[in-house]
Amino acid sequence: MSCDQDDHDHPVGLPAKPPVPDDVQDAIRTLIRWAGDDPAREGLLDTPARVARAWKEYCQGYGEDPSVHLSRVFEEVGGYDEIVLLKDIPFQSHCEHHMAPIIGKAAIAYLPTNRVVGISKLARVLHGYARRLQIQERLTAEVAECIWTHLEPRGVAVVIEASHACMTARGVRTPGVNMVTSRVMGLFRRDERSRAEVLKLMGY
Repeated sequence: MSCDQDDHDHPVGLPAKPPVPDDVQDAIRTLIRWAGDDPAREGLLDTPARVARAWKEYCQGYGEDPSVHLSRVFEEVGGYDEIVLLKDIPFQSHCEHHMAPIIGKAAIAYLPTNRVVGISKLARVLHGYARRLQIQERLTAEVAECIWTHLEPRGVAVVIEASHACMTARGVRTPGVNMVTSRVMGLFRRDERSRAEVLKLMGY
C-alpha cells in the first residue's frame, strides 16, 4: 500500500480532516517547484495538504503544556526513596535548523522525596517537548527542568541519544552517528557516586 492510499477515501464515521489554509498549501507548492518538480502533476496534487497536516501532527507539542502530565502524583510509596528510572523511551522530533528528523531514545530518572508519578507520564513529558522544532541540547534540558520543577525530587537525570537526519541524510552524510546529551540536577549533580550509579543504570 502506498503511503497516500488512506487519504483517497475518508472512512465513514471518522472526523473529517482539518482544512488546510490556501497560503500554507501554496508555500508547500512553492517548495516542491523550487526543488525541481511540478506540483501540478497527478502524484503531487494532494501533497501540499498532506504535508501540512503531517507537520501539524509533528509539531503538536506546541499545543500542550508537558507539565500537566506531572500534576497527578502518588504519595503512598511505602517509604521508597531510591532511583526511579524509565529508559529506552523512543521519540521523534525535528531540528529547528533544517526541519529534518531527529530519531532517538531517552532515559529519564529522578530521586523522589515523598511522591512519584505514573511512569507513562515521564514519556509524555518527553513527547510534549519533542513534538516541536528542537535542538537536542534544549530538549534534554527542558525535560529535566520540568521534572525538577513540578515533582521537586532530590535529583533528576536525563540522557538522550539520537540520530540527526540533518547530518546523516545531507551535509556530511554520515549515517550511523548518534549524539548523546545529558542533564543532571540536584543530588545527581552534587554527588559523584549517585551520578555514577544512575548513569550506570541507564547504560552509560
